[in-house]
Amino acid sequence: MNLRLKNILYTLGLFSAMFLVWHYRQGKTAEMIWVTGNTTGPNTFIVKYFDDQKRNFKYSIDSVLQVFNQSLNTYLPESEISQFNRLKSYTFNLPYFYEALRVSYKIYLQTNGAFDPSVGPLINTWGFGPETGFLPDSSYIDSVKQFVGFNRLKFNQDSVIKEDARVQLSFSASAKGYGVDVVANFLEASAVSNYFVEIGGEVRARGINKTTEKLWTVGILHPDSDEFNQFFLSIISLDNKGMATSGNYFNYHVIDGVKYGHTIDPVSGYPIEHNLLSATVTAKTCHEADALATAFMVMGTDSAIDFLKKHQEYDGYLLFNNEEGELSVYSTTDITDRIKTVK
Repeated sequence: MNLRLKNILYTLGLFSAMFLVWHYRQGKTAEMIWVTGNTTGPNTFIVKYFDDQKRNFKYSIDSVLQVFNQSLNTYLPESEISQFNRLKSYTFNLPYFYEALRVSYKIYLQTNGAFDPSVGPLINTWGFGPETGFLPDSSYIDSVKQFVGFNRLKFNQDSVIKEDARVQLSFSASAKGYGVDVVANFLEASAVSNYFVEIGGEVRARGINKTTEKLWTVGILHPDSDEFNQFFLSIISLDNKGMATSGNYFNYHVIDGVKYGHTIDPVSGYPIEHNLLSATVTAKTCHEADALATAFMVMGTDSAIDFLKKHQEYDGYLLFNNEEGELSVYSTTDITDRIKTVK
């Protein structure tokens, strides 16, 4: 072999080695892009993702969520849902209202009415909506319940109509999860395949966290947490799933010295009272997970467990007090395999 050929082979080998080292370091030093902001009342969002082009989607995500809020935020007087609540029918202008109705109706039927977005007037009565609440008596609750019921609505892809003009909608129990999906779908349409989206505690993740080369993880708060002392009971790894947790940790009111949680039973008209402390659900979409987590808090422990056994397309992690008053856990197989208890 002549000297020139040796030099050529040596140079090619050197460049190959340099490329392999560069490629290895690129994989090990993947840069995570963070986008944060505010949306839907007091809620904040965090979006973490990896993008070979290092694009910053802050402006686009803010814009998407702004349009989303113009459709479904009851705190905005001119949002689509606010306009509908003042009218008897409404023709959609934005692409979100119909999907919110479709998914809500699906979960409403699956849970026998435990999830019901028409519970809005009761939410307002107890002070968990845009209106100031008070302590209602039973006759007032009965009068409000006369126009609560998702079956009082008819809708299609173009419009929605109610049988009684007093019927009102609030998607506060599922809007955060739906908003997570809206952002996640935007990222996927932008060819981002490794991301983590969180709005107000509801999450959807895809792919892996490339800085750790592991699945994205989410903490489940211990029921003894409060606004000032928050700590995790367990950590769940998410594999291309949406996840939502519902509980009465912080969202409550004190009326006449009595503490009332924010989860309202559409049937009784009162805040729930049972041994289920929190419900975590994973599903294909965060929208469904959010709605189901709320429904479970209305249904209670036994009914939620029965539901999960029947609907194995969903997974759940339930924290409740047993008959002795001790903290107990029920979890489905998929979550059990992906969970770690915090010591």
